[in-house]
Amino acid sequence: MSLLLFELWEGLMAALRAIAAHKLRAVLTTLGIIIGIVAVTLMATVINGIERDFNESLSELGTDVLYVEKWPWIVGPGSRWWEYINRPDITPELADVIEEQARYVVAAVPVLDRMGTARYGGITISSLTIVGAEADYPRVHAVDLALGRFYTEVEERSARAVCVLGAEVASRLFPVEQPLGKFIRLSEHRCQVIGVLQRKGSGPDSPASTDTQVFIPFRTYARFFGIRNRSVSIHVKVVDPELMALAKDELTGVLRVARKLDALEKNDFEINEQQALREQLAPVKTAIYGVGLFLTGLSLLVGGVGVMNIMFVSVKERTREIGIRKAVGATRRAILVQFLIEAILVCMIGGVIGVLLAMALTGVVNLFIDAFLPATTVALAFLICVLTGITFGLAPAWTAARAQPIEALRYE
Repeated sequence: MSLLLFELWEGLMAALRAIAAHKLRAVLTTLGIIIGIVAVTLMATVINGIERDFNESLSELGTDVLYVEKWPWIVGPGSRWWEYINRPDITPELADVIEEQARYVVAAVPVLDRMGTARYGGITISSLTIVGAEADYPRVHAVDLALGRFYTEVEERSARAVCVLGAEVASRLFPVEQPLGKFIRLSEHRCQVIGVLQRKGSGPDSPASTDTQVFIPFRTYARFFGIRNRSVSIHVKVVDPELMALAKDELTGVLRVARKLDALEKNDFEINEQQALREQLAPVKTAIYGVGLFLTGLSLLVGGVGVMNIMFVSVKERTREIGIRKAVGATRRAILVQFLIEAILVCMIGGVIGVLLAMALTGVVNLFIDAFLPATTVALAFLICVLTGITFGLAPAWTAARAQPIEALRYE
C-alpha cells in the first residue's frame, strides 16, 4: 500500500512538472473538454431551472385538486376541437351538486377569471388577472395572507364589492400607503381592499403566480362582468392525494348523471389535473437531455482525442526520461500511473475552466429563467473529466509503460 501511495505521489509531481512546462499546450488541448463541460453543466442548469419554475407553477394547482372544465388542458394537433367547442358550458351550480354527492370531495368552488386593470390615484396597472371565486376558495387552495382577510360567505352571497390583492398588485398600487380599507377601480368598478396575499417565490411573471391576481367574490364577478355564455372552471379538493384516481372516477359518474348523459354518450366535460401537465413535460425534458448529451458526447470525444494525441506527443518527447526511470528501477505500473495522472490533470484543467464559464453563463441564463447550478452537477462535471482522462489517456500511458529501457535510452 505504501509503495502504491509513493508511486501515486511521484506520478502526480511528475505530471504537474510536465504540465507546468507546457501550460499553453495543456490549456489548448482541453478546448474540447471545456466545451463539453460547459454543455453538460448548462444543460443541467437550464433543465433544473425550467423544472423548478414548472413545479412552482404546478404547486399553485395543487396535487390534490381536480378541475372540471369544458376543454382539456392539453389539446394536440389531432384533437377533435370541434367537439370541445360544441360542448355545453360548465355551470356554477355543478359545484353544489359535486359537494352534495361526491364522497371523496372536501370542497368544490366555481372559478372564473379575465384580464383587467386596477387603478388607485394616478397609478394604473394593466394586464393583471381578475379572479372570481366563491368564499370557500381557501378550502381548495392554500391562501396565505400577508395583510387583512379573505372575503366571507356573507360578502359572497351579497355580492359585496371587496377584493384581495396579489402582492405585486398591492406593492405597485400602494408603494407607501397601507392598502387595507382603500377603494380601487377594478376595470372601472369600485372595490374595497380587504386583504393582501403573501408574495410567491415563483415571481410575478409566473403564469400560475397569485402575485399579479386580484380575487373578488364570484357573485361580485358576475355582477361586474356577467357570466352569461361563460363556462366556469370548478376546482375540486380531494380528501387525499392517494385517492385521486377514485375521486376522478366518482366525479365522472356524478357529472354524467348531473348532465343527463346516457351510457352510450361520451363525456361532455373534462376533468383536468396537474399530472397531465407533468406527463406533457416529460418528452420535452427527454428531448433536451438527448440533444444536450449528444452535444456533450461529441465535444468530449473531440476533446478526448485531442488529449490522447498530446499525450502520445508527450510520451514521444519523454522517451529518454522513461528509459532512465526504468533503468533505475521504475515499474510499468509507476510509468502507467504517471501518464494516466497527467491525462486526468489535463482534463481537470478543462473541467475547472468549463465550470467557471458555466457559472458565468448561469448568471446570464438567470435573467430569463430561475436557473441555478447545483453542486451535484459540478461534481458530475469533474467525474466526467476523470473518466475522459482515464479513457483517452490509457493508450498513451500503456505505450509508455511498455517501452523497453534500452531502446528508450537510445532514442534521440
